Amino acid sequence: MAAELVLGIDLGTTALKAGLFGLDGTLVALAQFEYPINRPRPDHAEQDPAAWLAALDKALSTFAGDVAAIGICSQVNTHVFVDAGGRPLRPAILWQDQRCGGSSLPGRAEWVRSEEPTVWEATRWILSPKDFVTSRLCALHEPVTDALTSFELVDDSGAYDPKLIAGFEDRLPRIERFDAAIGAWNGVPVVAGTMDAWANVYGSGVVEHGDAMEVAGTSEILGVLSRERHPAEGIVTFIPVDGLHLHAGPTQAGGAALAWFASVVGLSIADVLAAAQTGGSGPIFLPHLLGERAPLWDADARGAFVGLSSDHSLPELSRAVLEGVAYSARHLLEELEQAAGVEAETLNASGGGAQSDLWCQIKADVLARPIARVAVRHSGCLGAALMAAAGAGLVPSVREAALEAVRIERVFEPRADRASYDELYGAYRELYRALQPTHAILAGLRRQAVPTS
Repeated sequence: MAAELVLGIDLGTTALKAGLFGLDGTLVALAQFEYPINRPRPDHAEQDPAAWLAALDKALSTFAGDVAAIGICSQVNTHVFVDAGGRPLRPAILWQDQRCGGSSLPGRAEWVRSEEPTVWEATRWILSPKDFVTSRLCALHEPVTDALTSFELVDDSGAYDPKLIAGFEDRLPRIERFDAAIGAWNGVPVVAGTMDAWANVYGSGVVEHGDAMEVAGTSEILGVLSRERHPAEGIVTFIPVDGLHLHAGPTQAGGAALAWFASVVGLSIADVLAAAQTGGSGPIFLPHLLGERAPLWDADARGAFVGLSSDHSLPELSRAVLEGVAYSARHLLEELEQAAGVEAETLNASGGGAQSDLWCQIKADVLARPIARVAVRHSGCLGAALMAAAGAGLVPSVREAALEAVRIERVFEPRADRASYDELYGAYRELYRALQPTHAILAGLRRQAVPTS
C-alpha cells in the first residue's frame, strides 16, 4: 500500500490538515488538528511553533506505515526565529500581524532587531512554518526553503537577491526546488514543499495559460496562470515555473470574516450560512477586519456594515458578509487579470468556504464567472501530496500529476439576474476610498493606546 499512497500536509493558520492520497488524486483519508492564534496586543498575531509540531506528530501517527512520500505546504509570510539548534526563540509572527505595518520579512527582521535585540542576537535562522517543521522532521543541520515561499527575497532566477536580504542574509535557509527530496522521515522521502498558494495551484488543477483558482480559506487566495507578466499594483507575480507565471494575491479575511461574524452573533458558522440563505437585499459589508492585503495592502483599513436599517436583521447581515468577501475577491481578480494579460474564463474553487453552495453561487454572481468546485476541497493537501509524489519519482511531474488527479465536482454559473451586483460592487469600491480618512484616525488612536513596553 505504501508504494501507492502519498501524504500531503497543509500547515494552515488555524489547523494542520493532512490528506492521504492515491496517485490518481483519490482521497483515502483526512485528518485535521487545530491550534490557536494568540493576539497579545492590538494588531499582533502570533502562534506557538510547538503547536505545529504537536499537530504534525498526530498526523504522522495517524498515517504511519501507509506513506510512500511526504509533502508539506504552509501559510506564508509567517516567520519563526530559531537558534542554532532549531529551537524557537519567540512565538512565530503570523501573516495577520500588523505591528510592522505589513508582513514582509525585512520589516519583521528589523522589528525583532530593534525591539527584541536578545532574540535577534540568538537567531540563527528565520524560517517559514513548513521550513521549520521539515527541518525538525528530517533532522536537517541546514534548513531548506524554496524560491516560491521566498518570493519577496529572490530575483528572476530564483536566487536570493543581495539587495533584498541585506542585514539578515546569513540567517536564511538554502533554496531548493519545491518538489526536491531534501531528507527523510523513518525512511520516507520528504520534499522541500512550498507556500500554500502554489500547493493550491496544483491541487486545483490550474496548470495551463489562463487557468485560475479561488481558494476560500481563512483568507481568500486567488491566482491566474499566464505566459505573460504585466505590472499591476498590489499583485504578486512569481518567477516562472514550467514557463508560466502565477499572478496571485491573498486577501486578509475570507472565512475569517464569516467566523468573526458567527462569533459576534453567538451562532455556529452553519447557522449563519443558513440565515444568509433567507437574506434579501441588505447592507454592504467591508471585510477589512484586520486591514487588507492584496490588492490594497492597507494595514489601517477596517471593516464596516454600511446601509443598515431597522428592516435588517440576522439574514441580511449574514448574506452581506458573504457578499463582502466576494466583492474583495472581485477586486483582486480584476488586478490579477491585468497582471496576467488574460481574462479567466472559469475559477476552480476549493477550501472550506467552497463547501457552501450559497457562497459559491454568490461568488459566481459577483465575479460574473463560473465557479468550478473541485472534488477535493483540501487542494493544499492534494498539491503537497503531488509534489511529494514527483520528488519520490512516483509520477513524471507535478504538472502532469495534477492534470490526472484533479476533478470538478460542480459548476456554479452566474445567474441571469445578477446585474445588481455590478452596481453594489462599484459602491463597495467607493466606500473603501471614502472611509480611508476615518481609518487613518482610528489607526492613530489604536497606536496611542498600545503600551510601549
